[in-house]
Amino acid sequence: MALVYQPVMQLSGILVSLLGWVLSCLTTYLPQWKNLNLELNELEIWTMGLWQACVVQEEGGMQCKDFDSFLALPPELRISRILMFFSNGSGLLGLLLSGFGLDCLKIGERQQEQKKRLLLFGGMLFWISGITAIVPVSWVAHSTVQEFWDENIPDIVPRWDFGEALFVGWLAGFCLILGGSLLNCTICSTELHPSSVHYAVAEQQDQCQRLETETRP
Repeated sequence: MALVYQPVMQLSGILVSLLGWVLSCLTTYLPQWKNLNLELNELEIWTMGLWQACVVQEEGGMQCKDFDSFLALPPELRISRILMFFSNGSGLLGLLLSGFGLDCLKIGERQQEQKKRLLLFGGMLFWISGITAIVPVSWVAHSTVQEFWDENIPDIVPRWDFGEALFVGWLAGFCLILGGSLLNCTICSTELHPSSVHYAVAEQQDQCQRLETETRP
């Protein structure tokens, strides 16, 4: 049964990780990390991402402006850029390594140990990619909550709120970690399977020897 479910788990891990990587890339470039609703003009919604700030108007659509300087950004946005780039890169490398380590791939069928190592490294890279995607999203969410409940800011000043990109980033990190866990679970099952096979073969040999001794005159 382990041999039957192993390719299915590997394929599921790859697909879930691929979904997480795509969502992570989408989170990096979405401008909706923070949303701002103006009470004076409810027809406009301001959004802020890692690369640009946008204003969404009900009649004029969306207008965006890129940030002029990387150093002028708040610390959470600067670090988030770096971490999201690292998450996207490690996720892509994990897809490449784990893809070559799949059992359904006919390349390298005689090098099972190397394919296991590729799956292991790919699963670890998915974990790293998921963590580095969750950290910046959670950091921006934490700073947004602190600014929202800051008593030193007058009540008349508009407050930033959570954007849709934060929820996409959390989902991306969860998918990446889940996909890496599925791949590593298949490695654990393959490590246990040969020992059980050897045990069954040895038991059959013992039974055959007993039958031979009993049938001898």
